[in-house]
Amino acid sequence: MHTLQQRIQAFATLGNMLNDFFLCGKQASLYHDLEIVLQKAEQHNAWFNRENCLFALQHWTNLLEEEHLSKWLSTYSIKEKSPKQVALILAGNIPLVGFHDLLCVLLSGNKAIVKLSSHDEVLLPFLMEKLKAINPIFADLTHFSQERITDFDAVIATGSNNTARYFEYYFGKKPHIIRKNRNSVAVLTGEETPEELHNLGEDIFRYFGLGCRSVSKIFVPETYNFNPFFEAIYSYHTLLQHQKYLNNYDYNKAVYLMSLFKLLENGFLLLKEDQKYASPIATLFYERYKNISTLTQHLEADKEQIQCIVSKGNIPHTIPFGQTQIPSLSDYADGVDTMTFLNNIN
Repeated sequence: MHTLQQRIQAFATLGNMLNDFFLCGKQASLYHDLEIVLQKAEQHNAWFNRENCLFALQHWTNLLEEEHLSKWLSTYSIKEKSPKQVALILAGNIPLVGFHDLLCVLLSGNKAIVKLSSHDEVLLPFLMEKLKAINPIFADLTHFSQERITDFDAVIATGSNNTARYFEYYFGKKPHIIRKNRNSVAVLTGEETPEELHNLGEDIFRYFGLGCRSVSKIFVPETYNFNPFFEAIYSYHTLLQHQKYLNNYDYNKAVYLMSLFKLLENGFLLLKEDQKYASPIATLFYERYKNISTLTQHLEADKEQIQCIVSKGNIPHTIPFGQTQIPSLSDYADGVDTMTFLNNIN
């Protein structure tokens, strides 16, 4: 019988191997294999460029330190029991987006039956092969399936609002977490520093804005001047070097102009006034507000549509500028505690 501490140590060893890659380069044991995987990931999905894949790997390198893992899990009473089979239906919008769910399942002592997104079929299996080499117990605890999953005790499924209806129908009778579309927003006051606005660019542009933690809309005062914002984010103009981003920028601009929408733009980002939350790639929606109190009530009413709120702290439960893409281990998607859910499967 394997213990929680053994599982923690295995993931911490994986983190150390990744850390060696970032510190030692060609001298690291993972260097050759990981370089091949990074190329393969981008060939498979052009949105998974090297920079973003390395960013995701670096983030997980930091989180997989034994101290961080132990501190996170110390708040739970992990039951050593016969493992349950947990189906994971993963999204594929950003690199390694499903790793946290898999980490939770394995550290909770359960088995994972993983259905990968067709957009993200490279990085996660690679890391799991390395984890199995570190400790063979994970070979029996992890199975990647391309078939319809039928034998399971619980499920965690992530998808769109449309697929969520299918998930509810198919998985609803078993213990489940089913996630729908969410977007992140920022609240500006006009008093932000150039550094804060530049950091907001990281929240907007990291992963090309494809993540649920990516800021897709900003709320601004009625008399807001956008010039400081455009100046602060100018360094992100290199996004135009990515062909798919450029294609989306050109396409969306053409569609908006033909539809006679009023736009603000700086050559690589379109700003469109819109009440919706989910903006297309290379587009940022904005909405004007009269006062913070009314806006706070508005955001609270729409909380089921929002993953993160970025601000200077004038809105409750917000994240500082530049921090949306580096969640902690306890920052659960949709605010649902995955570890508690997994620990209570009967």
